[in-house]
Amino acid sequence: MSDMLKVTDLRAGYGGEPVLQGVSLRVGKGEIVAVIGRNGVGKSTLMRTLIGLLPVGAGQIEFAGREVNKVTAQARARMGIGYIPQGRDVFPRLTVRENLLVGETARRGGTPDYDKVYEFFPILKERARQAAGTLSGGQQQQLAIGRAMVGGPDLMLLDEPSEGIQPSIVKDIARNIKRLNAEGFVIDKGRIIAEVGPEDIKDREKVKKWLAL
Repeated sequence: MSDMLKVTDLRAGYGGEPVLQGVSLRVGKGEIVAVIGRNGVGKSTLMRTLIGLLPVGAGQIEFAGREVNKVTAQARARMGIGYIPQGRDVFPRLTVRENLLVGETARRGGTPDYDKVYEFFPILKERARQAAGTLSGGQQQQLAIGRAMVGGPDLMLLDEPSEGIQPSIVKDIARNIKRLNAEGFVIDKGRIIAEVGPEDIKDREKVKKWLAL
């Protein structure tokens, strides 16, 4: 399986303070990979560096075989990297439909598949004319994912997709994320300390241990 994303000895941080301490990982085409770990160990920093919101201090990021260390976040989006940030970041005064239209700015051509977005998240069609800021947290998360889908990405980065969302909507979101070939990486203190497979991810005791490191 060819690598869609390859990260080698990645180092990054804030204001000269290192957070990522040599992260290396690979994501193949069609794979779903989770990065897990307790709060404050570098998961969001990793996502922000991968999309280009934080500069690479050292190491290398390759997307679809091309090094993107110095490529801007906007250009990475147009290359096919979708990003759903922690906290969702929808445009509260725009309608649901208008928020989805923003996703078209990342498209590389072709017609957006709104039917697919509405099939995944029917509530977005029902609330198309409603201001995004009046949606619940879970509905805003669905909108953020739908907006990324409109861009037609080859790779989608989701940062804390279940944070602050009621369990029933978390399940709705999870049902729309394929779990075949799921893998994972455990991060602690800015380093990948373990690579785990589907059975490990399903083992609640193992997951609890990683989250309590």
